[in-house]
Amino acid sequence: MHKLCSLVFLLLIQATAASAEPPNVLLLCVDDLRPELNCFGKSYIESPNIDRLAKSGVTFEQHYVQAPTCGASRYAMLTGTYGPAGNHALFQRAERVAKDPATVPPSMPAWFRERGYTTVSVGKVSHHPGGRGGRNWDDESIPEMPNSWDRHLMPSGPWQHPRGIMHGLANGEIRGDAKAMDVYQSTAGGDDIYPDGQTTEEALRQLDALAADEESPFFLAVGIIRPHLPFGAPAKYMAPYADVTLPPIEHPEKPSGKTTWHRSGEFMKYNRGGKDPNTDSEFATAVRKHYAACVSYADAQVGQVLDRLEQSGQADNTIVVLWGDHGWHLGEHAIWGKHALFDESLRSPLVIRYPEMDEAGTSTDAIVESIDIFPTLCRLAGLPTPEFLDGGALVPVGSDTDREDHGAISYKSDANTIRTSSFRLIRHKNGFLELYDHRSNPDETNNVAATQQEVAERLVQTMQSRLASPQAEQGSGDQ
Repeated sequence: MHKLCSLVFLLLIQATAASAEPPNVLLLCVDDLRPELNCFGKSYIESPNIDRLAKSGVTFEQHYVQAPTCGASRYAMLTGTYGPAGNHALFQRAERVAKDPATVPPSMPAWFRERGYTTVSVGKVSHHPGGRGGRNWDDESIPEMPNSWDRHLMPSGPWQHPRGIMHGLANGEIRGDAKAMDVYQSTAGGDDIYPDGQTTEEALRQLDALAADEESPFFLAVGIIRPHLPFGAPAKYMAPYADVTLPPIEHPEKPSGKTTWHRSGEFMKYNRGGKDPNTDSEFATAVRKHYAACVSYADAQVGQVLDRLEQSGQADNTIVVLWGDHGWHLGEHAIWGKHALFDESLRSPLVIRYPEMDEAGTSTDAIVESIDIFPTLCRLAGLPTPEFLDGGALVPVGSDTDREDHGAISYKSDANTIRTSSFRLIRHKNGFLELYDHRSNPDETNNVAATQQEVAERLVQTMQSRLASPQAEQGSGDQ
């Protein structure tokens, strides 16, 4: 794969913007997806469909999300702004819309909808699969994203309701007490015995209907839940990993000193048979293989949607974005999960393909953020770009220095971070700083804040200035 250093970006807008017919948008959201794929330089996980999308698009190797948790990360991507740090960020926004809609800027799908697009979501696009509230996440009177979707769908099948879908295992098993549900599973059967298979079937139906509509372009968002916990996938996706020797876990030691390390509570609450992957290498390997199987299962769902797009005749006039909502630790820093501010929690895949692109099959190591997706899609679709966005379109930019100064900002409730090409700076709510020099310590294991105070102070100022925007004031680690 040809590597472009970050002297220029790759998205050459003019070809699409000049198109006589407005392009469609297909947004593929995958939960808890690490950039541990062949198209990102890794080899043991089988993801042929994402890999072929990358060969026809642009791979962003240094894409960072705004938060290491589903709800807040999706808020940022879907609004193009920094926002609250919690999983209920979009419902909090919905409450503001209900009180005074004129004070809340439109979401990305709402922006496209207001400009003639038919907008449809299927699966987990916002935080709740199907985008509704209520006890079982199926109350249509409580939309997670008001005024955004013409249709927001989540077929529940034997899982009964979207809440059951979210943490469901094979053949309708719903999580009640997490301690009674296995942390991983591999069951024989077709793709539809797990929730994502039914999501994909509905997505294909919606894609057929949208492609047949000659009156308006479409914005279709499809949310795939796996590889989210629990790690369950059809047995055929586990088979390729049965005899695979996995590479060692990088920097598996618990970090010393104050960091955003945590006890992996989301993972540890499931039934593990009393085993701890930090002390049981055989169990750790089994967990990693089941995660890989879930990625391959998710990849197969992506492949079905991409194949149907080709069959519809709309592929040549459709912008495709594949986005991971955050990363996931598989033992790095002795964490099994997300929710930290290390690279493993915050770096995720981003691939963009658009009509008539000249740079298909390339990659860039420039630092980009999830909030950049909204303005990029506006530019690619030839729509006006809203002034309220915190992100910027991924168009040709200047030099490495420009990107270094820009960086990617992320946050959780008690800390904020900025990642540049050379450093990661984490500022805790009490003012404590972590600084990792990626030029000499890409594993983020040696805090050099005390010895590189000038760098740390500069990055703190940059981060605080960026988070002082009107949208960012709604919530960051310092709020």
